[in-house]
Amino acid sequence: MIKKIGVFTSGGDAPGMNACIRAVVRTALYNNLAVCGIMRGYQGIIDNEFMEMNSRSVSNILQRGGTILKTARSKEFMTTEGMEKAKKNLIANKIDALVAIGGDGTFRGMTAFASIFPGIKVIGVPGTIDNDLSGTDYTLGFDTAVNTVIDAVDKIRDTADSHHRLFFIEVMGRDSGCIALWSGVAGGAEAVLLPEKNATIDELIALLQLGAKQKKTSSIVIVAEGEHHGGAQEIAKQVKERFDFYDTRVTVLGHIQRGGSPTAFDRVLGTRLGVKAVELLIEGESHKMVGFSSNKYSLTEFSKATKNQSPLDEDLLQMRNILRI
Repeated sequence: MIKKIGVFTSGGDAPGMNACIRAVVRTALYNNLAVCGIMRGYQGIIDNEFMEMNSRSVSNILQRGGTILKTARSKEFMTTEGMEKAKKNLIANKIDALVAIGGDGTFRGMTAFASIFPGIKVIGVPGTIDNDLSGTDYTLGFDTAVNTVIDAVDKIRDTADSHHRLFFIEVMGRDSGCIALWSGVAGGAEAVLLPEKNATIDELIALLQLGAKQKKTSSIVIVAEGEHHGGAQEIAKQVKERFDFYDTRVTVLGHIQRGGSPTAFDRVLGTRLGVKAVELLIEGESHKMVGFSSNKYSLTEFSKATKNQSPLDEDLLQMRNILRI
């Protein structure tokens, strides 16, 4: 039987993490469990940065972006010595269960930690804007990130149309094209370049030429940062050398996609997953990620959540081809 839960956020921050922290804390207290927050992820466990939390500790955070527990990437936790320190601190603070909010790296770290400390129970919550984990339809922060991109695309299209311009807009997604694909469809982009699909420059130019023949006054191309040609700057350079119908510009949206107040969807998702994570720990589940798939909760072993990267939505891929001209 667990008596005390620790909650932490790790890896890249994502809107909705605070909603999840709030849900974990208040659900633990509702079930008469002690709960503490761990600052700065795995590094905070090593450095003994624990703080007891009560209901008021998570007041007025539902609407805030980022994470009140902060986050960090810990090289020390990747070592046996670092994990041993973490184990000793968890025992000293009488923590017998964890809620780990993060992405691929977070769950890989917890899988490795299980070999050092098999007795600790842990449930993971998918918190990453990339939406690239198997076992859940959506990850915390993805919806907010897409809406941030769409807001930018809408504004850029106004100026693109006014000046007869071609804009290459780079979005986050080193290994996953989810943000690019969703924002491309929702923003009406003429083309979307994804890490998972090896489109050629020739194909892109042919598409843009077709738009020019149809008297399009502007064009938007969404580029995922991990696209194999080297990102928006390099692609724009290659296109400009061979296609000068439009005045060409590049916008790299960068880290604005991580910040900002979470959407209602991410607030509800974070709340649902936070509540369920505590309930699963009470039920005895461990070393699994709780997700939300086909409108119901799902449980996925960490190894499967991280190894089987979530595929792109085939319907959206087909819609991209149908609607772009």
